[in-house]
Amino acid sequence: MIADSDVERWLREDLGHHDVTNQVPGETTGRLVAREPGVVAGLDAASRVFDYLGVDVVDSLEAGASVEADETLLRVDGPARDVLRGERLAVNLVGHASGVATKTRAAVEAARAANRDADSETNGDRRVRGPSDEVRIAATRKTTPGLRGLEKRAVVAGGGDTHRLDLSHMVMVKDNHVAEMGLEGAISHFRERISFATKIEVEVEDVEDAPRAAEAGADVILLDNMTPEETRAAVEAMAPHEGVLLEASGGITVENVGSYAATGVDVISMGSLTHSAPSLDLSFRTGE
Repeated sequence: MIADSDVERWLREDLGHHDVTNQVPGETTGRLVAREPGVVAGLDAASRVFDYLGVDVVDSLEAGASVEADETLLRVDGPARDVLRGERLAVNLVGHASGVATKTRAAVEAARAANRDADSETNGDRRVRGPSDEVRIAATRKTTPGLRGLEKRAVVAGGGDTHRLDLSHMVMVKDNHVAEMGLEGAISHFRERISFATKIEVEVEDVEDAPRAAEAGADVILLDNMTPEETRAAVEAMAPHEGVLLEASGGITVENVGSYAATGVDVISMGSLTHSAPSLDLSFRTGE
């Protein structure tokens, strides 16, 4: 849900105290147009901005739709002053979210292609993932403050997984926890404090620590900053622990994600989906 307070904050930042630029009389129409191919996201936020300003959204694409250059994403109709006031916010919000969705889609497609090739080469004799044989591409909490909801929805639009939305969704045992309490001690500490519905994920940096974490009660094991070869070795070491999910993370890019997808992990998380995605190039045209 996009609250009025979010829209008001965005507008206050952009309009300032005395907006003369957009003092334009009459009614007009407006179109948000792609200037390059990509995957659409963030149109819900743009629609909320225009709705708040009293501008009618008369047409909008669905999140996750693929677009080509010169394709219209959104059409609006209303007072010229308010259409123009929402213009820059629409371009910025949708451009940023669509950039995240576009990068996510590229990572998902690269991972699944590599995953299928690996399945074919090994005749399907690989680690069982569960209900789906497709590796999941997930985001992280490396999001822009105030825009996490927008960015996480954009990841979903691109075919990815949100991972944790916030700290309450899962316990993550990281290196600092292990330094303070030890691997087994940290897992035991949090196991005593969580609800039955809360999972514990444990970050490990060495192959031999993966089965240790599983034996201590981890539900998910994050293989942190490992090479594809080390990741594959960790997957093989985890063969007796089929119920534990394996996640690869750290320095993974669209260019090398296929190498990690072929290792047999269940999830690949990429902070770059949100913190380094270039905005999709958009323009807003009125009076057409």
